[in-house]
Amino acid sequence: MSARKSVVRVTIGSEEYTLKSDRPPEYTEAVAEHVNQTLGEVRASGSIIESHKAAVLAALAITDELFQTRRQQQEMADQLDKLATELSRLLPPAKRRSSASGSFASPPDAT
Repeated sequence: MSARKSVVRVTIGSEEYTLKSDRPPEYTEAVAEHVNQTLGEVRASGSIIESHKAAVLAALAITDELFQTRRQQQEMADQLDKLATELSRLLPPAKRRSSASGSFASPPDAT
């Protein structure tokens, strides 16, 4: 069963686009607004730029945001893994995380 696509009309720069997406319309509108805002910032930077060059510069700025966010997420994941390892050492042996599976050890059966 495929997801139902919504159709959203947005304006980016001075151009109107009709977008089909399986995301909620509000999400698509927010994404388009972010692109439009970044494009506006590039254009307002001072020099008059051809529209396709401004679009490329906006795409570079948005990609930089993406890469920075991915780097920050990886750093946070690494810090959380380190903290989990440190905290695991404080637990009784039966409750410590198994290094092989990443899960916590189960207490032995009381049979």
